[in-house]
Amino acid sequence: MRKVYHKIIHIAGNVITVEADDVSYNELAEVTSARGVSLAQVIRLADGKVSLQVFAGSRGISTGDQVRFLGRPMQVSSSDALLGRVFSGRGTPRDGRPEVVSDLVEIGGPSVNPAKRVIPRNMIRTNIPMIDVFNTLVESQKLPIFSIAGEPYNELLARIALQAEVDIIILGGMGIKHDDYLTMKRTLDEHGALSRTVMFVHTAADPVVECLMVPDMSLAVAEAYALKGKRVLCLLTDMTNFADALKEIAITMEQIPATRGYPGDLYSQLASRYEKAVDFDGAGSITILAVTTMPGDDVTHPVPDNTGYITEGQFYLRNGRIEPFGSLSRLKQQVNGKTRSDHRAIMDSMIRMYSDYRSTLEKQSMGFQMSAWDSKLLKYGKLFEKHMMDLSVNIPLEEALDLGWKILADCFDRNEVGIKTDLVDQYWPKKN
Repeated sequence: MRKVYHKIIHIAGNVITVEADDVSYNELAEVTSARGVSLAQVIRLADGKVSLQVFAGSRGISTGDQVRFLGRPMQVSSSDALLGRVFSGRGTPRDGRPEVVSDLVEIGGPSVNPAKRVIPRNMIRTNIPMIDVFNTLVESQKLPIFSIAGEPYNELLARIALQAEVDIIILGGMGIKHDDYLTMKRTLDEHGALSRTVMFVHTAADPVVECLMVPDMSLAVAEAYALKGKRVLCLLTDMTNFADALKEIAITMEQIPATRGYPGDLYSQLASRYEKAVDFDGAGSITILAVTTMPGDDVTHPVPDNTGYITEGQFYLRNGRIEPFGSLSRLKQQVNGKTRSDHRAIMDSMIRMYSDYRSTLEKQSMGFQMSAWDSKLLKYGKLFEKHMMDLSVNIPLEEALDLGWKILADCFDRNEVGIKTDLVDQYWPKKN
């Protein structure tokens, strides 16, 4: 039987402090107050004093209330019964259905032993040309989606969840609007994808403490499914809200702040989550796509800045489209040489032409005279944006490659595209 303590010596925000011994970091406790029983988690140990963050908030808690330590960290079920379900940040059901308490696993464990990893080698198809053709998503990759508030990043995640060629989707929402959560849930349900999805949702109205637990909950379940041989895609939105929750707790704990008030361990806090992406030797895999909003579209903000050192590229979402410049998948070379012989040639040629189109737009805006080549580039740029960059385009990779050839043929002669003759002979559209 664990000890029970009846003296809380300090209450600050959602953090309470008691004097206790034989307690470990991240251990769970039950706090019994006039409002009922709430879970709390140990976040600091110093000189016999134990600080805990209370999930339901400290409102109603007094210094004489009871704290009982449970002797274990937070746990979550890894049962198949989770599929199709929606849970809060602390793992309680949001859908009005019973709790799932079988096959419990601890959350927040270490990342996978490198010796148990295999080199990423499989493409994840999404039917989004700006991903499949130009910045291919690779199984076990960790990629952020850099965006600003107001961009349709949650709609993009829902679209990827619907179409990605994986077995299981884990969707973790942090600080999202209730309407956005309902829209994502309805979208997945209407298209039949909810049955392979597990959702952990922290809304803006929920206690900030629960926001911190969403990535750990999501990734613990993802790892358990991956060890059973499943290909798991973990979608997280928004990691900036997660970092802001870290900052709020750090300020409450009176920690010395680092850049822009964020805690000094922000990098390691983010890395410990992203490094859960893995392709297990002899089992399944975890792939992570995580939205990171950039306040003021500032990529030097501490959250995107630290994220860029951890992940294997990034997608930039601007003006409702994935930008070809700045977006990068560092692992695409692992797979795009195995898809179709023209994949790399189309990718390189179309991006080069689009770069020339952007330069031509600048010349046009300054009133320079347009040449015949400039006119071809202007036509090409509009077709590229409409048929490749628009996120409503929904076609398989092979169809997108064929469309790429068609766009090039509509705008240029075959000797103007800079592609090897043997590929042009094989794939250049035949005139009727």
